[in-house]
Amino acid sequence: MIQSMTGYGRYVAEWQGKKIHVEIKSLNSKALDLSAKIAPLYREKEMEIRQSVAQRLERGKIDLTIWTEKTTVDLTTPVNRPVLSEYFRQVNSVAQESGIADPSSWFHALLRFPDILAKTEVEELSEEDWSVTHNAVTEAIDSLVAFRQQEGKALYGKFVEKVENIRSLLASIEPFEKGRVDKIRQRITDGLRQIPEVQYDTNRLEQEMIYYIEKLDISEEKQRLSNHLDYFLETMRDGHGQGKKLGFIAQEMGREINTMGSKSNQAEMQNIVVKMKDELEQIKEQVLNVL
Repeated sequence: MIQSMTGYGRYVAEWQGKKIHVEIKSLNSKALDLSAKIAPLYREKEMEIRQSVAQRLERGKIDLTIWTEKTTVDLTTPVNRPVLSEYFRQVNSVAQESGIADPSSWFHALLRFPDILAKTEVEELSEEDWSVTHNAVTEAIDSLVAFRQQEGKALYGKFVEKVENIRSLLASIEPFEKGRVDKIRQRITDGLRQIPEVQYDTNRLEQEMIYYIEKLDISEEKQRLSNHLDYFLETMRDGHGQGKKLGFIAQEMGREINTMGSKSNQAEMQNIVVKMKDELEQIKEQVLNVL
């Protein structure tokens, strides 16, 4: 079954007091165009994440976002003791050398210096944290693939409907096509009769009429278009990854329909051709979304 390139997936994992959010969106594109916004803690694994996404999603404009949020609130900010001690030593030394009296509250004075309350610990990515995050990325991708499959199923139904509409319109041309030859022959004959002084060879006229009618014959175009319709349905049943191929087949269908239109010199046939073009245009628009 075909898949759509449009999709959305997300997953939230919880681990040691935080939530790990993974969100991934996909739109149609001629190739893989991956944009990733990853929390600093996981940037060292960005290449591995990109490879996982590219392997599973193959094609499309992909936006991946990974961010975290704390589930436990840290109400206290630790005091940076070494910095505080160093500030006290330096201020006390300057005060003694300059004969300045000690402040009434050392803490009130020292806590105003920079970096006293700043956190200095650096968070490092552990194997357990990465395992949880990697699983979250996989789950988000699975969710997006399921979305793509669901959209692909809907596209499949639309394509079948449009193909059968074109097939039905193609069959409706036949009655007009048969009557068209007789009308052309009659129109040429009537035109010649209105010019009595003109002498012409009846056999030569018949040969020219046959040549002219053969140039307007659309039997081959009808057969090729019918084959393309069958091939389009067959290609859809081959599974995902057929988007570009379906686009090429739709182009060939358009060529045959356009040729029939140029050969149709009858209003009823031209109206049918216009309807076929409309159905095909809807196929072309939607086939851009097929993976």
